[in-house]
Amino acid sequence: MKRLVLILVLLASPVLAVQPDEVLDDPALEERARDISAELRCLVCRNESIDESNAELARDLRLLVRERLVAGDSNAEVIDYVVDRYGEYVLLNPRATGANILLYAAGPAMLLVALGIGGVYLRRRRQATESPAEALSEDERTRLEEIMKS
Repeated sequence: MKRLVLILVLLASPVLAVQPDEVLDDPALEERARDISAELRCLVCRNESIDESNAELARDLRLLVRERLVAGDSNAEVIDYVVDRYGEYVLLNPRATGANILLYAAGPAMLLVALGIGGVYLRRRRQATESPAEALSEDERTRLEEIMKS
């Protein structure tokens, strides 16, 4: 049983995602490629980097990153190239610019609005006076007495 679990864990491991034919000869360039690949999202696997993914699209993106590095691009230029091509969704950690600022600020803003609404509700509830109960009319009182007797 333990062997089966070990085999399943090893098979599920993303360690073998980068295939030997993708590895660059220059260790410095390969390290840069791995750093960049760790920042890019696999568009098939969603919350997995292209460095960890076995999907064909992730392989294509890893090869694209390595091609751009061999061509002499900097890390930022490679990331910008991939973002221009696939959109900002490809970044595992989106940039805090433009419309993303609204997304980052929406959570805390909604919390503050909810706390404000809750505070107003509690203050009004505390200040509210209880209205006195209206007395029963003569007909209601006699009907109540009849019900209570039976």
